[in-house]
Amino acid sequence: MNNNTPLVTVLMPAYNAEPYINASVDSVLNQTYKDFELLIINDGSKDKTREILESYSDSRIKLVHQENMGLVKTLNKGIELASGKYIARFDADDICYPERLQKQMDFLTKNPDYILVGSEADYTDEYDNFIFTYRFSLYENDDIQSAGFKQCPFIHSSVTLSKDAIIKAGKYSEKAITFEDHLLWSRIAEYGKVKNLHEPLIRVRFNPDSVTIDEKWRGREFIDLKQRSIKNGEVSDEDLKLLKTILANQNFTEYKKASYHGMLGKKFLWNQHNPKKARQHLRVAMKMMPGKLEPYLLYILSYMPASLVKQLYKFAKSKQS
Repeated sequence: MNNNTPLVTVLMPAYNAEPYINASVDSVLNQTYKDFELLIINDGSKDKTREILESYSDSRIKLVHQENMGLVKTLNKGIELASGKYIARFDADDICYPERLQKQMDFLTKNPDYILVGSEADYTDEYDNFIFTYRFSLYENDDIQSAGFKQCPFIHSSVTLSKDAIIKAGKYSEKAITFEDHLLWSRIAEYGKVKNLHEPLIRVRFNPDSVTIDEKWRGREFIDLKQRSIKNGEVSDEDLKLLKTILANQNFTEYKKASYHGMLGKKFLWNQHNPKKARQHLRVAMKMMPGKLEPYLLYILSYMPASLVKQLYKFAKSKQS
């Protein structure tokens, strides 16, 4: 790395990431691109995250400890502390492939009218078993912009983006709980072009403690609230109260674990067409949350011919776009 201010800040919030954080930090330090700092904010972890992080002596690491503030406040604090012109988002349980920063920075420096570049991602379960590679339906700026951000167009931990553009867009909204990234993308696109690269540059780990709960599990009320907020560019005070009520009834251990297994069941069915593995996870989801309809439907579908499952998957994807 140069002695001058780094061009890129890799921003990594960390909360109770003990099982995974060594591999995540090492994957950043082993980047082929060298002009970066790794800003890690330990958000009041109660496990051995702090001790693991303090064992590193690499000068590229900027380590901050704080009382627990939650993800959004931590991200906004990280933006303020970041030295780089660009911020590469990354999570403490994911893996950066060695050329992630190089390829994204090559694109941004060659295309100065772009302010954000994301990538595809490989997804694994909590034990690092490959599940699927996420492919976007939209990659180019004009297509992403014209689609109106009805669907989230980027994988949060894959993006490298302009710090100045984030600040102009108002940073992450503290009201947009669980979809703060999606709302930011809809705002930031006013300040420049955006793009997804046609290759996976990170590996994302699903695990029951940090998995984003499937919106279908959140329910119709949540989906409508989120869509309203994206369209309006902010979450209203009334919707914030409703959002907090919805999340309070869902963010408990059994619900998150059931959602995790339900998501894996769906991915093994849709993306790998491994019905046996899909049923294993769906049975767990049904046992933990017997009132959820989707796992039962997917379980029945897992006995259908692969050709029919593939057709239904294509139909479902077309309805989302």
